[in-house]
Order: sequence, then C-alpha cells, then structure tokens
Amino acid sequence: MDAHPARYWHFLDDGRLQCDLCPRDCRLHEGQRGACFVRQRVGAGMVLTTYGRSSGFCIDPIEKKPLNHFYPGSSVLSFGTAGCNLACKFCQNWDISKSRNMDRLMDAAAPDEIARAAAHHGCRSVAFTYNDPVIFAEYAIDTALACRELGIASVAVTAGYMHPAPRRDFYAVMDAANVDLKAFTEDFYIHQTGAHLAPVLDTLLYLRHETEVWFEITTLLIPGLNDSDSELAALSRWICDELGPDVPLHFTAFHPDYKLDTLPPTPPATLTRARRIARAAGLHHVYTGNVHDTEGGSTRCPSCDSLLIERDWYRILAYRLDASGACTGCGHRLAGRFGKFVSAFGARRVPVHIGGH
Repeated sequence: MDAHPARYWHFLDDGRLQCDLCPRDCRLHEGQRGACFVRQRVGAGMVLTTYGRSSGFCIDPIEKKPLNHFYPGSSVLSFGTAGCNLACKFCQNWDISKSRNMDRLMDAAAPDEIARAAAHHGCRSVAFTYNDPVIFAEYAIDTALACRELGIASVAVTAGYMHPAPRRDFYAVMDAANVDLKAFTEDFYIHQTGAHLAPVLDTLLYLRHETEVWFEITTLLIPGLNDSDSELAALSRWICDELGPDVPLHFTAFHPDYKLDTLPPTPPATLTRARRIARAAGLHHVYTGNVHDTEGGSTRCPSCDSLLIERDWYRILAYRLDASGACTGCGHRLAGRFGKFVSAFGARRVPVHIGGH
C-alpha cells in the first residue's frame, strides 16, 4: 500500500513534475521527493510513499486534539504518518513530522481497517494528527470515506497550508478540524515555519464560509516570538471579525524542543493574558492548553455565563448541556457539535494495533 498513486500534480514545460497539493509547489525530477519527503516523482507520475502506513494508533480524548465543542468527552482514534510540509523550528512532534526514516512507520492499516477498528473500540471519530494530514491527503480522504460508511466522524489536525483545489476535496469528507494558526505575522511564518501566513488565513475563511466543517483554532504561544499584546489583539480581532465570535480559540503552552530548545517554556501567566486579550476582542470561547487551568479550560454560556463544561486539562469534571448542546440554565444553544453525554473518556491514552484487526 505504501507506493500509492498521488493526485494533484502536473508536468512543467522543462520536464519537471510540479506538486499542486500545497503552496510549496515542489518541482521534481525523476526520483526526487517534495519538501514533505513523502510525495515522490516516480516515472511519469507521483506517488504517496506513506499510504497505508502509520507511526502508531492511539485512542485519545477528543479534547486532546484540541476540540472542546465537538462531541465533548468522546474518544477518538488518532494516527499520523511521517513528514510535514512546514519546517517549524518549534515542532512538538518533530520525531514524527521531521522523520526521514520510513522504518518508523511500523503499523500498516488500510482505510477500511481503520474505520472498523474505530467502530470496534467505540470511538466517535478518527483523527489525522501527529503530523499534518495535508501531505497524506489521499490516505486521509480514503479513510474518511470508509469511516463515513460506518457513521464515524473524521477530524483533521492541520496547519491549513493547502491549495484551493485539493482543499475542496479534503474538507468535503472531514467533519471537524483543528487548524494551527502559528502566529499572526508573515515574518514569523517565514522565519519560524518556512511558510506563509496568507494561505492559512484563506483555509480558515474557506472553512467558515464555504463548508459545514466544525473547526477550532490553536496558537502555540512562544515567549518573545508571537506573544506580544499587539499581535494577540490583532489575531483575536481578525478571528472575531472574519470568522465570528463563536469559533473556539486555544492558546497552548510551548515547551523547549527541536530547534528552539534554548527558549524558556511559556509561563502560565502568558496564557491567562492571551485569553483576557482575546475575550476583550469579542471571542466567546477562549481556552488555555498544556497546563492545569480549570478556568481557562472550561466552557461558559455566552448568554448567561453559566459554567457548562468544567475541565481540568483533558478531564471533564462537570457537564451541563442537553443533547442538542443547549445550556440547561437559559436554553442558549452552544456553537459546535453535540450529542447525548453519558460519561467522559477521560485523560487516558490507549495504544491500539490495527494491522490485521
């Protein structure tokens, strides 16, 4: 399964093949791989070298993606492959996303096997995560289609760096997404990720105005690089004005890693400050992550301010929504996707072997 014909490419006049999946527009001679490392020119076409192969499967709480308004308390079968189309110096999953060693992909599973495993383990959804599913779009799309046949939702955890045509195909089969908005300056994107800001904003606008995909946004706050009051205010105002005040925004704490291992971790006070700025800009649901912060992790009713979902990191401590997602106090319907809440999966992480399931 690992050398699967890839879509989204065309030949150039000089004989090279151009990948059209993301704005990197990699131009390849025979045998060359793109910047993501997993899309390779072979003869008169391009292949995805990681189709059907994973760095591992785990059952997680949906809050870990993080998604706080998508079937809270439910479990999600999570997996990734290898490689990435961004070059983030602060990558928290660098051992997977920056891997050039395909031997890391120990678990083999076809799309229908993944869907059946999710159903077998009682998972509400399957998440494409750990590395960016944009680069294994064909595998993710086929898996999402297999999941849909069994009533399993599909979740993309992504940086949103994608061209419009493949983006339409990709999100046509996704039910939810968490998009990493790395920062709100072009300078940060160029120097810290090797990418550009505008395509990510285009993806967010597309999700909001042209799809029914439920999405939330995450920004990892890195001391001195993207955590100034002015940048946080500009980011929050843009989300509120362009996407709406009900889009959840997660500010998460950085820990020293990969090429930024000499920077200090994000102080909890920075997350609290960012949350205060975003709420002042008009956003209703602003969360703090990677820290124990019950106030910053909990959901309140935008109408009556009742505590609707009390959380400590990935643990749900109290739940006060009806099956439609309405506040049991005032009846205001919360933005998101909800169902009957029985119990929460909790903060567990359960490894699963799928190949041959």
